[in-house]
Amino acid sequence: MDRFEAMSLFVAAAETGSLSAAGRHFGTPLATVSRKVSDLERHLKTRLLNRSTRRLTLTDAGHAYLAACRRILGEVGEAERAAAGEYSAPTGELIVTAPIVLGRLHVLPVVTGFLAAYPEVDIRLTLADRITQLIEEHIDLAIRIGQLPDSSLVAIRVGSIRRVVCASPAYQAEHGTPKTPNDLAAHSCIAFEGLTSPATWTFAAGKTERAVPIRSRLRVNTAEAAIDAAIAGVG
Repeated sequence: MDRFEAMSLFVAAAETGSLSAAGRHFGTPLATVSRKVSDLERHLKTRLLNRSTRRLTLTDAGHAYLAACRRILGEVGEAERAAAGEYSAPTGELIVTAPIVLGRLHVLPVVTGFLAAYPEVDIRLTLADRITQLIEEHIDLAIRIGQLPDSSLVAIRVGSIRRVVCASPAYQAEHGTPKTPNDLAAHSCIAFEGLTSPATWTFAAGKTERAVPIRSRLRVNTAEAAIDAAIAGVG
């Protein structure tokens, strides 16, 4: 008797509640499944399953043996994967998210190099200027800009950026150039939702920060749209 095969068929039958379902799962005839499970019971000298015309149910011995089989088969599978070298190199799918512009300019080149180095890994890169929910959206890794809230997630700082106030030469020729943050109140501004407030921009003043009121004539939800609008002279 192939004990591991019999144990696998028993686990499948117990989990599906049907010998025929276990047979379909493994591509094994029903008669063979029934015989192998019966051989296993004879080997153990105890009944594992109560059979009826509608459904299988586990005996007390069957419940205990099922837990042991799951543990043993899991350990055997783990050992086989390790022996086959599955863990010697990364494999599987990696889901990554990043802001659109940062992702296109800086993350994508890293991703292409990673794919070349690890041919058994597939990557799904989602670029979005919004805060994605990592757990709900099954995301493995997020590259984010800004102050991170306290959470149980593991975060590593990979770099730093600074924000600057920009306007096109045409806009400045028509409306003038602000000399101080307070001058922004007299100008048309483009607000990037999710990163800046539509009512105020924050500027550093030494070691402190202060919020400066702005007139937000255009609000957008992507950095690319904000850049394009500024180039077009909107604000």
